[in-house]
Amino acid sequence: MLGRFDEAIVAFSGGVDSTFLAGVAAEVLGDGLVAVTVTAPFISKREVEEAKAFAESRGIRHEIVDVDMDAIDHFTVNPPDRCYHCKKAIFAAIAGAAGKFGIDIVMDASNLEDALDYRPGMKALEELGILSPLREAGLTKEEIRELSRQRGYPNWDKPSSACLASRIPYGERITAEKLGRVEEAEAFLADEGFAVCRVRSHGDLARIEIAPEMIPRLTERQARVSVAEKLKGLGFRYVTVDIEGYRTGSLNESLDL
Repeated sequence: MLGRFDEAIVAFSGGVDSTFLAGVAAEVLGDGLVAVTVTAPFISKREVEEAKAFAESRGIRHEIVDVDMDAIDHFTVNPPDRCYHCKKAIFAAIAGAAGKFGIDIVMDASNLEDALDYRPGMKALEELGILSPLREAGLTKEEIRELSRQRGYPNWDKPSSACLASRIPYGERITAEKLGRVEEAEAFLADEGFAVCRVRSHGDLARIEIAPEMIPRLTERQARVSVAEKLKGLGFRYVTVDIEGYRTGSLNESLDL
């Protein structure tokens, strides 16, 4: 698909899928590629830095665009279709960057499996005419990981990530403060060896999801004490471990889909 174009904008979050798309697009399009990374309170700073590093290492033109979270319609009130409004705003900002470069084609890195979960943001991509070459090619997450490994991309085995707003239950107001403490809590857990983790923020309660096989380690006394101390220091009153472990989109379980 990429060979049909001379130039394109790729939405580049720094995750596995967008890194693969940006890398392959750079091989095909050369200087015709511009990777655009969005920054906002709901986007992990670590991912932005990883995106910068990859673009620099591959000589990819890289543009950083800031999005005002409070200016996104309906976002902070956090309705079930929050992702739709968020994607609409993000890709409007990316389209603005595309106009700056005089490029009409904008691509995102959603894969075949993204259509299987509750993803209201996919509707926004369709409405805006955003192309999804990985999904069009029928590539799954595991296939993208393997192709990334073969190409030597540094994050091929990186755990899946998602917008930090996905840690806050629908209907609970989203604030920069809540997002910041979730980001710091997850960074702490990752540094402690829990690479696959989510800290779901339920008011003053932190519900930790980690890989099921890692739960015994987290419930050992030393880990329990250090994690509880850290998260309470960030402002959580209660700290719990979800015995079901990590699963994608667990907050969608509250929806009648």
